[in-house]
Amino acid sequence: MKILVVSGSEVRDLLGYDECADVLRAALAARARGEVHQPPRTVIQPGQPAGLMALMPAYWPGTDPAYGLKAICIFPGNPAIGLDAHQGVVVLSSTRTGEPLAILNASAITEIRTAAASAVATGLLARPDATELAIIGTGVQARAHLLAISGSRPLTAIRVAGRHPARAIEFASQLQPLVRTPVIACVSAREAVAGAGIIVTATSATEPVLRRDWLAPGTHVNAVGACLPHARELDTATMADAVLFADSRESVRSEAGDYLLALADGAIGPDHVRAEIGELLTGEAAGRVNDQVITVFESLGIAVEDLAAAAHIYGKASLSGAGCRVDF
Repeated sequence: MKILVVSGSEVRDLLGYDECADVLRAALAARARGEVHQPPRTVIQPGQPAGLMALMPAYWPGTDPAYGLKAICIFPGNPAIGLDAHQGVVVLSSTRTGEPLAILNASAITEIRTAAASAVATGLLARPDATELAIIGTGVQARAHLLAISGSRPLTAIRVAGRHPARAIEFASQLQPLVRTPVIACVSAREAVAGAGIIVTATSATEPVLRRDWLAPGTHVNAVGACLPHARELDTATMADAVLFADSRESVRSEAGDYLLALADGAIGPDHVRAEIGELLTGEAAGRVNDQVITVFESLGIAVEDLAAAAHIYGKASLSGAGCRVDF
C-alpha cells in the first residue's frame, strides 16, 4: 500500500484562499444540514506544558475520502524560534476500507482554512461598504488573514499592530508587495482599529487586545487567536454588546475564553451565540440585521474544515502528480 504525502509548500501551491473558501462554504453548509459526523475535539494538555495536542476527527460523505483526522500540536513559543505555533498532520482514510490514503501537512492546511473561514464570515457579516481592515497580530495567521480577506473584497487600507511595533513595521514591509492596498504599521492596537470596519485578532494573548470603546458602530470582528477557556482577545464589554456567530456553538461553549470569561462575568447568557456560519449559508439564520450592530465571528476551527480542505487537496494532487507516494 502506498500513502500520498503532501508537504506544506505543496499544500499552499494546491489550495488558494478563494478556492478554500468555496470548499468551506460547502462543508459548513453540509454540517448545518446534519450531513457531517464530528465529535468534539480531544485536547491533551499536561499539567505544566510547553504546548498541547488536539485530535480532530470528522466524517463527511460529501468528500472522497470521507474520513479525516487532524492531529495538531499547538506550541505558543514556536514563533520565537521561527516556527509556526501549529504543528501536525491530517490523515485521510479510505471511505471503503479505512486504509490510510494520505498524510498532509496540518500547519499549512490550518493556516489557509482558518483565514478562508474568516473570509467567508466577513463576506456574510461585514457591512458591504466596510473597506478598512485592521489586524492585531503579526504572525502566520495575521499574514494569512491579510491575504485571504484582501483577496475576497476591495479594501482601501490595511492597518497592522502587534506586541512589538518594530515587528509590525517589518510585517507591513514584507506583505506590501503582495497586495495593492496600502499596508500601514501602527504603534498600538487602538490606533490600528480606529475607524476600521473589519478587524482580525490573531494573537497568542491571554488578556484582551481589543476593547469595546475602540470599536465604531457596525464593525465586524474575526476573533481567531484565543482557543482555550482561560485565554481571551476581546474584553467582556465587546462580547456583551456584539452579536456573536460561531463555526460551532458546541466549541464556543466549551473552548472559547472570549465567551466563557464574559459568561463568568455575568455579562452574557448561555444562548449568546446567534447562529453558526453554516446556518447563515443555508438560510436557516440571519446574519447582520443593520449597519450599526457589532458582529463577532468566534473562530475556533472545526474538523470538517480540515477534512474538506485535505480531501480537496488530495483530489488535486492525485490528478496532477503532486506530493510523493511512499510504501506503508
